[in-house]
Amino acid sequence: MRFGIAFANTGPLSDGPTAAGVARAAEAAGFESMWTVEHVLVPVDYRSTYPYAKGGRMPGGESVDIPDPLVWLAYVAASTTTLRLGTGILILPQRNPAIVAKEIASLDRLSGGRVELGVGVGWLEEEFDALGVPFAGRGARTDAYIEAMRALWTGEEVSIDDGYHRWERAVSLPRPSAERIPVVIGGHSEAAARRAGRLGDGFFPGKGSPAELAHLFGVARRAAEDAGRDPDLLELTAGHPGVLGDDPLGAVEELASLGVTRAIVPPMAWDPHGAEEAYSAFAERVINKV
Repeated sequence: MRFGIAFANTGPLSDGPTAAGVARAAEAAGFESMWTVEHVLVPVDYRSTYPYAKGGRMPGGESVDIPDPLVWLAYVAASTTTLRLGTGILILPQRNPAIVAKEIASLDRLSGGRVELGVGVGWLEEEFDALGVPFAGRGARTDAYIEAMRALWTGEEVSIDDGYHRWERAVSLPRPSAERIPVVIGGHSEAAARRAGRLGDGFFPGKGSPAELAHLFGVARRAAEDAGRDPDLLELTAGHPGVLGDDPLGAVEELASLGVTRAIVPPMAWDPHGAEEAYSAFAERVINKV
């Protein structure tokens, strides 16, 4: 089992030296990855329901710092050597896929092939409205953008007319370090699970009990089979509240029984010194025992 840290770029971790110090502490403790979140803007008094909290509102609301995930990851990449750099998630349908493809390929090359591109369709309709991007149809837009980016990452001439963009013999360089940048599909719905099975290299539900995760993973695997893909190649990432509880090893075993190979935890500290203590303790208690 590998371990990653979610919400890595929020709050106090928006400060450069703090982010770098915490990332180095996580890397030294044996964490495999850090995962960023994204909102370009948060309209005050939004009415959309935030799906990852009981009250339907983002913790901290519009008052929490959320740096651009790719800029933050580039900064952290320069301060680490092995830590994988994940977006968890990038709201792909809000962005131009050619620009994302260029940014991600550049970050992957500069970091030595450490990027995990997690993408999702988004939930904050008011943000889409403010950016001038249709909220309806964002799932189909996401599917098309994934295919477009993968075509550009080949470094070969790309001609495409997918209803969103028209490119004639377009070339985007540099290519990523490896042949393929992992595209991890985020989301907790069956639609996200089907997208992961159909198109993703991985699946990262944003929430779910073990029973709910088992259901979603089953949906994703069936979608992979229906698409003629090997479901065993779909990498599964998920969190479990018990990982930070009284029986973390039991929680990790439960995730592993579902096929999860990367367990995600929230930040355990918000400064480098606290991170060294917290993450070292977690390594002794959990990482070094699995």
